[in-house]
Amino acid sequence: MEASNESSAIKATYFSIVGNTLLAAIKLISGFLGNSYALVADGIESTADIFSSFFVLLGFKYAQRPPDENHPYGHSRIEPLITFLVVAFLVTSATVIAYESIINISTPHKIPEAWTLIVLAVIILWKEASYRYVLSKSRKINSSSLKADAWHHRSDAITSVTAFIGISIALVFGKGYETADDWAALFASAFILYNAYLIFRPALGEIMDEHLYDDLVKDIREISMTVDGIKGTEKCFVRKAGMKYLVELHVIVNAKITVEEGHFLAHKLQDKLQNKLPEISHITTHIEPENKKPAANKLR
Repeated sequence: MEASNESSAIKATYFSIVGNTLLAAIKLISGFLGNSYALVADGIESTADIFSSFFVLLGFKYAQRPPDENHPYGHSRIEPLITFLVVAFLVTSATVIAYESIINISTPHKIPEAWTLIVLAVIILWKEASYRYVLSKSRKINSSSLKADAWHHRSDAITSVTAFIGISIALVFGKGYETADDWAALFASAFILYNAYLIFRPALGEIMDEHLYDDLVKDIREISMTVDGIKGTEKCFVRKAGMKYLVELHVIVNAKITVEEGHFLAHKLQDKLQNKLPEISHITTHIEPENKKPAANKLR
């Protein structure tokens, strides 16, 4: 299952790299020939997307490395770090677009060519379809960096929509509205920054081991109670590492069973949880005797 998820993630990332390379070239050439800075700005963002997707790909390949002496839990923690790098590319491209937009607003220039709208319409449809494809893959394999890559496609589609609107205004109203194209690019940069925050926040929570997994905790408790010999559950902590989860679970058992029986029961529980919830990579089980007074610092 894990190898299949990583293979799916790598394929989706290659899709992003190839798509962004083609679109960046189309946007930049069309923007320069069609007198549209909004389209050039769109091309700049797609160029940044190529590099960010490339780093996502490197992250997935690194995460495939098996556990070793220095990394007993594997190398999956690289994923949120890659997400931070993707966010940095988004912020950089938004800053460049905003800066150039402000300069172009104060610089007289020609009205964009009408045919650039056809180019943008095709780009919008393609980028929205790409967003939906990559996002579906990120949800399926539970990948934050692939989700960030998907949002690159969505932000690209949005900047193309704003460019379409700006160019349309300039063409419809004519002289005096040449800068509508540049204002559209400036608005797009603000939207890109907003999306960068939406991508950054959950990745930060993952690095900080923030608890965001109540549904998974509920499933763990319910499955645990189906194992013969488990009388109840106490603490249950969940951390995310890449596409997988690390779990610490305290379970209640009969206080009179032997250590050997408790050890066997813990492994039986772990096997069932990982069979039912394959997204869990490691489970640390702590055995608590029945009728023991609950710990004062019990959190979950």
